[in-house]
Amino acid sequence: MNKYIIYLAILVFGILLGWFIFGVKATEEAAHHHDTVAATNQMWTCSMHPQIMQAQPGNCPICGMDLIPAESGSDGLLAQQFKLTKNAMALANIQTTVVGKGTSDGSTVKLSGKIAENEAANAVQISYFSGRIERLNISFTGEAVRKGQLLATIFSPELYAAQQELITAASLKQSQPALYKAVRNKLKLWKLSDSQINQIEESGKITENLPIYATVSGTVTEKLVEEGDYVKQGQALLKLANLNTVWANFDVYENQIDLFKKGQEVLVTTNAYANKVFTGTVDFIEPVLNANTRTVTLRVVLNNNENIFKPGMFVTGSIERNLGSHDELITIPASAVLWTGARSVVYLKTNPNEPVFEMREIVLGNQIGQNYQVLDGLYVGNEIVTNGTFTVDAAAQLQGKKSMMNKDTKKGGMEVQNKKWEAKNERVNVSKVFQNQLKTVFNKYVLVKDALVQDDAKTVQSQSNELLKHVSIMDMKLLQDHDVHNHWKVLETDIKAAAMAISKTTEIKAQRRYFKDLTTPLANAIKVFGVNKKVYHQYCPMAENNTGAYWLSKEETVLNPYFGDAMLTCGEVKQVID
Repeated sequence: MNKYIIYLAILVFGILLGWFIFGVKATEEAAHHHDTVAATNQMWTCSMHPQIMQAQPGNCPICGMDLIPAESGSDGLLAQQFKLTKNAMALANIQTTVVGKGTSDGSTVKLSGKIAENEAANAVQISYFSGRIERLNISFTGEAVRKGQLLATIFSPELYAAQQELITAASLKQSQPALYKAVRNKLKLWKLSDSQINQIEESGKITENLPIYATVSGTVTEKLVEEGDYVKQGQALLKLANLNTVWANFDVYENQIDLFKKGQEVLVTTNAYANKVFTGTVDFIEPVLNANTRTVTLRVVLNNNENIFKPGMFVTGSIERNLGSHDELITIPASAVLWTGARSVVYLKTNPNEPVFEMREIVLGNQIGQNYQVLDGLYVGNEIVTNGTFTVDAAAQLQGKKSMMNKDTKKGGMEVQNKKWEAKNERVNVSKVFQNQLKTVFNKYVLVKDALVQDDAKTVQSQSNELLKHVSIMDMKLLQDHDVHNHWKVLETDIKAAAMAISKTTEIKAQRRYFKDLTTPLANAIKVFGVNKKVYHQYCPMAENNTGAYWLSKEETVLNPYFGDAMLTCGEVKQVID
């Protein structure tokens, strides 16, 4: 019995000794492995598509290449992240806010708009008979005209003869009343009044110069003739606008169209009268969506008896929204947003426990009070900088990271692909249909260039919209090769962004600045895809504050779009794209 007790004790001791030796070691190895994984926190990316970021190795979901370890700095940050010290955070008073969904009950939606003439009240003053303008009583555009006012006197050979017929017919009205009546009616068709006709008949004298009276009241918006001009019957003399009422046209995003309805009250303000608020009602909501801006026009009719609103004036509309609690949207404070051209950017705080930041481009909707609606780019739970945003952006620039003024890395792998094509400068085989579509875009570009040469900002704006329309309908399905398709997608994005920026401004200097951004991707597209015609790639070293700028032309002759008449022939042909 004692022998069995001794054997049992030895067995228990052996089990305990093995657990102590091997179990503790395994626990230490597991703990060490866990600490190693936690310390490295390795992310994996694609060499061609750096925007892909995964926690495990594998294949790129875009191109199928093997993922590689993502680069990180010595501080463990990803390529476009940067870190601020706690002292810098405190000195700059940098504050952050977590993005959440907010309800819009009783909130105010702000819309941006512009004053336009009330087209329903516009009129054209015409001449009712042919002749030569002996005197024009309208001196300038903008002059007020009252109904019945004398506008001009005209010498008309036809009316001279008709007056002679009236005098002759008046002596025969007893014997030939039908002839007499026909002659009088003929003069009435030329808008002569009964009193004028009676005066001619009673005096027996012919009036050489006959008057033209205003048929409506309004403001002269365009003079179409000058004194001494010969006009035909029915020819327009003046364009008149009745500015007693005007339109305020506002842009509304497609996801908010259902928030507005006809008859809704709108409060309108303008910088010209900062302390006044004007009231109008929604008169019309455009039934067709603008495919380029993704907006519809909302029209408000405003009373303008005091001539406060001028066509072309910028205004802000405020509309109270009384919606249910289900109407939720993502909004952020206006102080969080930085604008640069067509881009809107914010800074994310990527690590909740450390001052680590990264820039993010977003798409904004309407302004709601002191906030902006976010249509794309942010999600609930993101933490963003809401105070000290410019300081954070300056830190990003100093550290060479993606920032408001530096967007070189925004396309990731797509941009690498773009540079690859630019370096090769090779023509690829694409269908004639695609080349013809690109040629149409190039022709619209030339019209933009020609308008810049003429310093015609209005035409620049309209032709940019035409260019945008034709770029949008180009058929990418015609590009079968994956790399070629991706390359065009990059170029298309840049062309649209530059053309959109041009179409949004009437300032000729800004249009020329964006024109440079339009030329670069379009020139690359023509080099790679071709347009079946000779294109001249021209350059001026003095453009853009002596940094130089290119443009494209159908002719070898240099006509500089960056200076117009000031330096029309400055530049040279750098390349002929045949």
